[in-house]
Amino acid sequence: MREYQLFSDSSCDLPESLILEHNIKLIPFYVSFNQENYYKENIEISKETFYEYLTEKRLFSKTSLPSVQDYINEFKPALKEGYDILCLCLTQKFSGSYQSAVNAKHILEEQYPNSKIYVVDSIQATAGQGLLLLQAAYMKKAGLSIEKNVENLNIIKPTARIMFTVDTLEYLMKGRRIGKVVALAKDMLDLKPLIQLKESELIPYSNIRGRKKSLDKVFEMVEEYFSQTGENPKDYDYCIANATTMKDALFLQKRLEKYIGSDITYPIFQIGVTIGTYTGPGAIGICFVKKYDRT
Repeated sequence: MREYQLFSDSSCDLPESLILEHNIKLIPFYVSFNQENYYKENIEISKETFYEYLTEKRLFSKTSLPSVQDYINEFKPALKEGYDILCLCLTQKFSGSYQSAVNAKHILEEQYPNSKIYVVDSIQATAGQGLLLLQAAYMKKAGLSIEKNVENLNIIKPTARIMFTVDTLEYLMKGRRIGKVVALAKDMLDLKPLIQLKESELIPYSNIRGRKKSLDKVFEMVEEYFSQTGENPKDYDYCIANATTMKDALFLQKRLEKYIGSDITYPIFQIGVTIGTYTGPGAIGICFVKKYDRT
């Protein structure tokens, strides 16, 4: 069995320590604040600087997807070294990144006919995509073939969820990513919208007044999921996704750890520029996906 290299676009928001631990290669999105100068996510602009621009300078950002050439430039060195490729991408509903990767795959398969290149639509974003990527890393470490890895990813990816809240719908509206969540936009005032990301769709849950109550509701959304599905919470992998409110993230993590009966060993996933452009400062959520060996 040939060795294979894991790739993802940068929207997975995987913490740097986990990227290094599992030798994952990221292809960055781009972000701009004036639609003239674009910066590579995590390379030419940090998450901290990005949120400073949003909060202190009151700028709105615009993202641009990785190009076909960006994917070719990242894939080709691995192929030259004899590796096959498995690449996980942001849901097609949010971006054309997946299609860029697929186009790069078709071009490179002609140049490297003996190599295998698989591109998987995660149907997720941010830490939901990141958790799915970690499952791919665990399968690779366990010795599963690239084909079996892809097969299992496609089985477990519909189980991934992000239960989250944002401080305002302003960024989702500016970025035209609001979809069905528009139902929450009426008479917002201090209401905090609660949203679920499920199989590429932003599903409105409810809204509630005040930050503390919205955090409680995010946790209750997780409880409700397992109550309604009858699934065992211990069969799932979890993390917290957070934009700018670490204290709130730690509060949610402690509640979640008590609920599942074990510690979450991952660092807090900071929502990066690709998704943060649409969720804004203050976004926070609980993410989970079924473990590949529990299906």
